[in-house]
Formats: sequence, structure tokens, C-alpha cells
Amino acid sequence: MLFRKKKTTLKTFDRSEKAPAVRASICTGERVAGFQNLSDGSFEEITLIRSDRELEQFLEQYGIKPEELKKIY
Repeated sequence: MLFRKKKTTLKTFDRSEKAPAVRASICTGERVAGFQNLSDGSFEEITLIRSDRELEQFLEQYGIKPEELKKIY
């Protein structure tokens, strides 16, 4: 019981107003996962991505398929 995996609760977002995206820096390679507002194009940062595992956790946490993820430079 001590080493059980934590249950992840699925967080939600309004898919009609926001699109999942990763903003990446061309110079430094820094990546930030979040949501882009479809009406005005603003970006809401959720988490800093330092490894592929952190990106997978973000996708699992919000129930996003990898093909839905948009990349912004």
C-alpha cells in the first residue's frame, strides 16, 4: 500500500475556446505546455516541460491526444 501509484484526476478545459499547445523557443529549446485562446491567440502557460515524461504527464492530466497538440515558436 505504501508504493501505490497516485490516482490522477482528469482536469478539463473548454475545447471550444482553447487549444492545447506547446510553446518552444528556437534559441534555447525551452518548452512550455499550456493552452492557446482561439479568439485572441493569447497563451496560458500551465507547466514547464523539461523532459518527454513531463509532456506525457501533461497530456494524461488533461486527456489530450498527441496529435491534438499544436507547436508554437
